Amino acid sequence: MLLLIAEYLQQYYKGFAVFQYLTLRGILGILTALVMSLWLGPWMIRTLRGLQIGQSVRTDGPQSHLSKSGTPTMGGALILASIAISTLLWGDLGNRYVWIVLVTTLLFGAIGWVDDYRKVIEKNSRGLPGRWKYFWQSVFGLGAAIALYATAQGPAETALIFPFLKDVSLQLGLGFVVLTYFVIVGSSNAVNLTDGLDGLAILPTVLVGGALGIFAYLSGHATFAQYLFIPYIPGVGELIIFCGALVGAGLGFLWFNTYPAQVFMGDVGALALGAALGLVAVAVRQEIVLFIMGGVFVVETLSVVIQVASFKLRGKRVFRMAPIHHHFELKGWPEPRVIVRFWIITVVLVLVGLSTLKLR
Repeated sequence: MLLLIAEYLQQYYKGFAVFQYLTLRGILGILTALVMSLWLGPWMIRTLRGLQIGQSVRTDGPQSHLSKSGTPTMGGALILASIAISTLLWGDLGNRYVWIVLVTTLLFGAIGWVDDYRKVIEKNSRGLPGRWKYFWQSVFGLGAAIALYATAQGPAETALIFPFLKDVSLQLGLGFVVLTYFVIVGSSNAVNLTDGLDGLAILPTVLVGGALGIFAYLSGHATFAQYLFIPYIPGVGELIIFCGALVGAGLGFLWFNTYPAQVFMGDVGALALGAALGLVAVAVRQEIVLFIMGGVFVVETLSVVIQVASFKLRGKRVFRMAPIHHHFELKGWPEPRVIVRFWIITVVLVLVGLSTLKLR
């Protein structure tokens, strides 16, 4: 929106041309979302408390979590609002990637909102039944995949890129839709499973989102893309605004979500942010790199799969509790130690992911 105003004002003062730079608008996107989160956060926490929208805690989990009962949840709405407003303010509203990613993120947030609403307001412990949650994730995930496939302007936009290998790619054809669907839905659920401790999910989301913003900028720049041997995807650089907004909103939310948390993001935030990471990774053709950088999310998901499979097949549990962050808590690790160590692991994995830009 502000980009259009700046373009109009250029005829009166050439200095407004500076807003054409993606890097500047990306930084402004970060700052706008950060300020909004910090400004609206206290009001949202008071509102959630006033409405008695508090978190229910499992009694079979770590006993230290019982004190968290009643902590306001559904705070992910703050993140989504900050992302949406910042993106609409600083993004190019004529760019297809901006709309596909933003709309899909908000739709996944709507799924989480219904789930949280049924759990917290209607006191339905099941929330949104799993089959319906997965159904709507599938509908919106497939919708985004088809939108990207139908609007693709070149073969690079639907090819699978292999990191660390120069000029190696696999044309997917319609398989692109299938891959995109699994990346979006899988990433959405992976972040949701990770969101179990104060700040555990949001900082890795911020780190991975920021790294994907770098990929978006470089992939959308013909010279940089050619130099780094990554696919050049016209227009995808605009996603640096969305990723910047995600980083700013996430950091603002972490201010209130850090241990001991004043608010939890709930499914409304976790499902949406996971879908956003998956969709941006697909848009910049870095699904495998997302798998690397989001290693914490991957391990959390695998721990649940292994635990369920082992119990059904052998009648025994592999971990004391799944997802795996609870396993470490039950082994005696204090919650802050689990959180910070998972953060450190994510920093390392993100650096490995970024190294694929040059190590080819």
